[in-house]
Amino acid sequence: MLSHIVIFWIDPAQRNAAAELIAGANKYLKDIPGVLQFHVGQMSPSPRPVVDQSYQVGLNLVFPNKAAEQAYQVHPQHIEFVEKVFKRVGKKVVIYDFE
Repeated sequence: MLSHIVIFWIDPAQRNAAAELIAGANKYLKDIPGVLQFHVGQMSPSPRPVVDQSYQVGLNLVFPNKAAEQAYQVHPQHIEFVEKVFKRVGKKVVIYDFE
């Protein structure tokens, strides 16, 4: 298995940016072949200082293997999400992949 964790920082000037990013991920990414698990949501506040709370939206995808994740990266729906949603409302992204 391969976990693909994507952390998004949104454009604070755009009022509904987090909601738009979440809706876009659900629309474009959820049903791409190879995605075994899909979870997207807003940062969950925590009183623990060890929890990073600087971001606004997180995406957690699980694939059966690295090849499936690589196919996902070039899938037209993923590219459309990046072009139509992320580039419009996002400011920064950090990705963590692990097997």
